Amino acid sequence: MNDVLIARALHVLAVVIWIGGVSMATTVVLPAVRRGQLGEDWLRAFQAIEHRFVWQARSAIILVGLTGFYMCWRLDLWSRFRTAGFWWMHAMLGVWFLFAMMLFVAEPLIAHRYFRGWATLHRAAAFAWVSRIHWLLLILSALTIVGAVAGSRGWPIL
Repeated sequence: MNDVLIARALHVLAVVIWIGGVSMATTVVLPAVRRGQLGEDWLRAFQAIEHRFVWQARSAIILVGLTGFYMCWRLDLWSRFRTAGFWWMHAMLGVWFLFAMMLFVAEPLIAHRYFRGWATLHRAAAFAWVSRIHWLLLILSALTIVGAVAGSRGWPIL
């Protein structure tokens, strides 16, 4: 069972790095960018920070996926996905999938192609939209974390 312990520890570490970064971007970076505290070029300030974190987030997403799948396989947890009482398992998978699609598909294929133009023409609207998306993702992530920790310890939230 040491393998499961290691997988769980790596899983939690990767979640902390990933969601901690989302929290930092949402509550610190984006407000500072929108207030002009990082310079007048909002797009450049945001992209400088985002560029440095995106590979950390992508690496964390991969590690979370691998360790989560490994624990489900090793502990034979697949039946939990057929039970409403384990809603937090569905939430973890859903949040992971949402972020994986955003970081590996939407951002490189769509956002990089269109956001620069939108942010150049309509800076305030573009960054307000990015802020709202980040807040939504942070809230979903926080609810999932609370549910997963409580649910994995036997506390039925629903």
